Amino acid sequence: MTPESRVLRASAVGLVMAASWVGVTAERPPAVVDVQLLAINDFHGNLEPPSGSNGRIGQTLAGGAEFMAAHLAALKTTNPNTVIVSAGDNIGATPLISSLFHDEPSIESLNAAGMQISAVGNHELDEGWWELRRIAKGGCHPTDGCQDGTPYDGARFEFLAANITLDPRKVAPKVLKASGWKGKRNQPGPLFPASTVMKIGGVKIGFIGLTLEGAPQIVMPSALTGLAFHPEAAAANAEAEVLRRKGVRTIVVLIHEGGVPGDNDPNGCRDFTGPIVPIVEAMSDDIDIVVSGHTHRSYVCTIAGKLVTSAESYSRLVTDIDLQIDRRTGRVVSKRARNVAATRDVPPQADQTRIIEHYRPFSAKVGGRQVGSLAASLDRRDNPAGETALGEMVADAMLDASSEPARGGAQVALANPGGVRADLMHPMDTAAGVAAPVTYADAASVLPFGNITVVMTLTGDALVRLLEEQFDRVPGRWTMLQVSKGFSYAFNPSKPAGEWIDRASVTINGRPVLATDRVRVASLDFVWNGGDRFTVVKEATDPVTTGEALEQFVAYLGRHSPVSPGPRGRVRRLP
Repeated sequence: MTPESRVLRASAVGLVMAASWVGVTAERPPAVVDVQLLAINDFHGNLEPPSGSNGRIGQTLAGGAEFMAAHLAALKTTNPNTVIVSAGDNIGATPLISSLFHDEPSIESLNAAGMQISAVGNHELDEGWWELRRIAKGGCHPTDGCQDGTPYDGARFEFLAANITLDPRKVAPKVLKASGWKGKRNQPGPLFPASTVMKIGGVKIGFIGLTLEGAPQIVMPSALTGLAFHPEAAAANAEAEVLRRKGVRTIVVLIHEGGVPGDNDPNGCRDFTGPIVPIVEAMSDDIDIVVSGHTHRSYVCTIAGKLVTSAESYSRLVTDIDLQIDRRTGRVVSKRARNVAATRDVPPQADQTRIIEHYRPFSAKVGGRQVGSLAASLDRRDNPAGETALGEMVADAMLDASSEPARGGAQVALANPGGVRADLMHPMDTAAGVAAPVTYADAASVLPFGNITVVMTLTGDALVRLLEEQFDRVPGRWTMLQVSKGFSYAFNPSKPAGEWIDRASVTINGRPVLATDRVRVASLDFVWNGGDRFTVVKEATDPVTTGEALEQFVAYLGRHSPVSPGPRGRVRRLP
């Protein structure tokens, strides 16, 4: 079936986002095999439909495992030669319904959706590489057991990691044995296979998995004991040569690294930048397709003759890649791709519904646990300077968890307002002597997205320019970052654009911030990835991941309850 006829068929069932195919096409030879790759990335355990901006593509509601799986199933019916793949971060930084069970529900969801091959993302390693190997092979958690009372059978798909090696000499023998690692005990070996080969429609296709080389900078070191991460392109090229010697002439790379387009066109590639560009440019010509991720952006690009794709995040998009492969030579003669929105206007996939309904009661029980108390309501209503009581408390919690040198050394924390999704309301508000309980579910409703706090370095000048970007919006609709205690500045809306921040007023604990200072700033991964259209964040360096923002907020509530709004005045709006 040709790509054009598949477009017509998919349109008939209401699946296709209005977009053109992007790719490289030659005249169709007489004997070709049509192969379809369906790709996702950065699923992050979004079994239930994500909310807020994380649950939309443009203005269209999208995402949730039930709907992603339904779209995958419908697209799969258009071509019997279909392979479903992922560029990683299937697990880690997940909502309560998955994280509560060490992300076993996410793997079961992907099994039911037909996942076949996945790269290892940095978040797959959050709980340790040994835990990822358990996740892959199955078995109950060594500490918590099988919390839902049913066995955990592991992933029915294959993890690939061509550029990660494990040195067993640096790992405790007990950990190594429990992990099921099969390499030699006296020399480094692969953590997971580098590649796999599938024969589809009579032709061989090789798949190589890669993790960003910089993973050690964004994953806790204790989770990576014994691991080494190697340059992505060199690892891909070495494995491509291995595949070529096996007679494989069509090669697909799944890589957990990505880029950032200059606009929000899900199928565009305008002004494309990011670490994926030089990596792909350094890859062998034997490689045809690069399925990427990590930046939570969507794009379809052609770089150095290779088709490079990404499908946003949180189950909202599926990348539909169509290949035509010469049956005689095994080489790709045509390649096209488009991103398809996993809209919620289709019947939910029944297997996914059963998984969600199985785990939901357990997560609801945990969600009822009291984690703190309120002396008065904390809400998101802003004052004239854009401050909110709840937003600044979230920033305080991030700073509290990230200020120690070993935890990032943060001096300032910035919370994006869109990440704070619900108020914490005291039923009697300021009734003297009465503290209202805050449950884990309450806290999770405030920070529901599974975002991660990352500490990075900005110069003092870059920090001021980042603050200026808050006002680069429609008048009256600023994106005011909520700031942590000890940080202060003033702004004047009567000044020319780009000059609103009074630079002399920018202080940390009373000390002026100079343009040349190097400031350690904690914020959510969403912000560092360019969310809310912040661009200065591209200048940030030296990232350290400090943990899930929700868990940091819960810990803060536990230490400081009963909590109440603090005094405003960290940000001042000048007359």
